[in-house]
Amino acid sequence: MDVKETRYRVTGMDCAACAAKIETAVSRLPGVAKVSVSATAGMMRVAHADEAVLFPAMKTQLGKLGYGVFPADGKAGDPARDHAGHDHDHGHDHDHEHDHARAGTHAHADEGGEGHGAWWRTRKGMLTIGCGLALGLAYGMGRLYPPIEWWAFVAALAVGLLPIASRALAAARIGAPFSIETLMTIAAVGAVIIGAAEEAAAVVFLFLVGELLEGVAASRARASIQNLATLVPKTAFVERNGVVEEVPAERLSVGTVILVRPGDRIAADGEIVEGDSAIDEAPVTGESVPVRKKTGDAVFAGTINTDAVLRVKVTATAADNTIARVVRLVEEAQESKAPTERFIDRFSKYYTPAVLALGTLVAILPPLVAGASWSEWIYKGLAILLIGCPCALVISTPAAIAAALSAGARRGLLIKGGAILEALGSIDTMALDKTGTLTEGRPRVTDIIAIGSSEANVLSMAAALETGSSHPLALAILDRAKAGKVPVPPASDAFALGGKGVAGKVGGKEIFLGSPAAAADRATLSADQLDRIAAFNDEGKSVSVLIAAGAPAGIIAMRDEPRADAQSGLAALREAGVEPVMLTGDNKRTAEAIAKSLGLSVHAEMLPQDKQRVVRELQASGRKVAKVGDGINDAPALAAADVGIAMGGGTDVALETADAAVLHGRVGDLAAMIELSRRALSNIHQNIAVALGLKAVFLVTTIMGITGLWPAILADTGATVLVTANAMRMLAWRPRAMSK
Repeated sequence: MDVKETRYRVTGMDCAACAAKIETAVSRLPGVAKVSVSATAGMMRVAHADEAVLFPAMKTQLGKLGYGVFPADGKAGDPARDHAGHDHDHGHDHDHEHDHARAGTHAHADEGGEGHGAWWRTRKGMLTIGCGLALGLAYGMGRLYPPIEWWAFVAALAVGLLPIASRALAAARIGAPFSIETLMTIAAVGAVIIGAAEEAAAVVFLFLVGELLEGVAASRARASIQNLATLVPKTAFVERNGVVEEVPAERLSVGTVILVRPGDRIAADGEIVEGDSAIDEAPVTGESVPVRKKTGDAVFAGTINTDAVLRVKVTATAADNTIARVVRLVEEAQESKAPTERFIDRFSKYYTPAVLALGTLVAILPPLVAGASWSEWIYKGLAILLIGCPCALVISTPAAIAAALSAGARRGLLIKGGAILEALGSIDTMALDKTGTLTEGRPRVTDIIAIGSSEANVLSMAAALETGSSHPLALAILDRAKAGKVPVPPASDAFALGGKGVAGKVGGKEIFLGSPAAAADRATLSADQLDRIAAFNDEGKSVSVLIAAGAPAGIIAMRDEPRADAQSGLAALREAGVEPVMLTGDNKRTAEAIAKSLGLSVHAEMLPQDKQRVVRELQASGRKVAKVGDGINDAPALAAADVGIAMGGGTDVALETADAAVLHGRVGDLAAMIELSRRALSNIHQNIAVALGLKAVFLVTTIMGITGLWPAILADTGATVLVTANAMRMLAWRPRAMSK
């Protein structure tokens, strides 16, 4: 049998209990090999044989349980029309809107924008309102005409309970008899039998309110990362034959040059081919200060061009730009389960039947053994069924993890799943690559020593010779000349001398720029000049000497300098109890010079397998190690580490190979990632404490006769809403450095 895997978006799913029911229902369909459902992502993966047969059967099966389903790519017809008859919760409205937003069509403005939609128009909303009105009407009728009070409350109860009982029956048929709907139905029917119809109706109404609130909260968590997709404009301006035309951004192909005006959002990932402007990256990175970008620099879709016209060559299609890939990877990350979540899932399978058994024992043992009142203890047993609902406990972990993953992604911290998020919190050693991780990855001019003229003159002559070269040292000199606004005269007869330098004429003078050894063959360098060159070499700097008309004219030192935030970023790691160490393939002298300036221990001149060996040795000594690198030559060490973190740029390699990625190349983001993990773990522990603590309190007070059905349903619904609201606080997370 030829099996393939398809991803589906499921609507009406609010918590892990829903996910378990859906998993059971779909796994029983013919042709299904494996099912994995994530309530937090609102997604389902199905390994199956024939989708043409499976999809209609799956739609029917899930429709009976109150859920809608459609392919994640939205290609199977119009999902809105396909599922008009199913239970459209708020999460569906919102997710559907974003699917359209990503596809480049107009979002449904009436469906709620950013998670604040018209919940009263959803089926759950209308059912809750109907039940509330029926309850109010029953109360009024009972006051006006007491003899019909009981019947009025039974009628009000039926409005809310019949759909719940129908879902319970459907769940039982597909092999999930211990659902919250089952517990709710037994408790409500039992309450009517012992004469507590008013309480039963009120409890069902409170249950529906709780479900509605869960749906709204779940959709906001689900939509938070999807909101990133709306940052990318729907259209772009393309210049063809001197005419500017507006085209849909989704149709931009790689290599197309787009025109970006001041104030416009950039419509695609690309490279600036003309122009120089400050780019506001705050919507994507949270960085408050605009970043200066020039020709040759990369820009991201969704960022804002602030002050000059740019021409940008598209480097990724709409479906593959940085934001689209981050959205896709975070959705997939939310589908993977953390160790805590897996444990709670297993726990809840035994927990619900145990609660049903406990409720039964509480209801029948005291009357049978001690001759206690049947109605009193049946009432207490029914209350225990409501208290025991596992919803709050089951959602405690995935809700916090989904919110943390989304909050991190919005700040350029991409963490691939709950297991990685949990592992980050225990890291105590971080092994960092040098080039491109702790440093910028390209040399910069650090020192200019003029001999017999000015620094500007030395830089001017050197830049004249290097104009047009793509060598990293040449680019460093040209960048420094541009930054210092130094005039660059034309050079004539310029030519490169392999391995030595470059020579030519500037202003009629014979000029040479090259290595100290090659320069010494053309002119005599003084002892002082040789000492300065040696000192620069000891600092790990590359040195070029300028010879003009046969005499030394200047010395230029260059080095790949630490990132601007390297010092503060490493300090933040140490403050978090994480010890940084440098692993680099660079030469020992350069590595030690950089390490000394940053206060780091260093292992230099390492091959990829050497880096992996050091990581293994650190782990063998009992350390939890994260390895940070560029995701290519560091691959063996990244794989060996407890957590592999790719640094910078949002490249394919960075996004696909490691466990996590720091997309914006800030060293400070590494400490922020550790902080996010620890905050999420703290949030999970708070949630579990709230979920179990409330149940324990109400369990004791119910058996003691202090509380009854109303507080019991509040113990469940209230705990679920509290846990979800607490998890949603993670969406507002900001790194401490940004919060100050």
